[in-house]
Amino acid sequence: MAEIIAFGVSPDLDVMDRQALTAYLAEIRRRIAALDEREPENMSSEAYDEWSEEHEQLEDLADDILDRIEE
Repeated sequence: MAEIIAFGVSPDLDVMDRQALTAYLAEIRRRIAALDEREPENMSSEAYDEWSEEHEQLEDLADDILDRIEE
């Protein structure tokens, strides 16, 4: 079974300054890299479905952070 990375309470991106957003983006990218290392081999498995869902959530979060940085 895939290991789930605990998010805890996500910070409010709207109140973060550019420096905080940049640091948070770096953390999210580290989480994505760590998750990539644990990609299940069987793409038809439940573990892969869970892994891909978590991966997509992290990528969406990284995109949201980048949008805020570029504003």
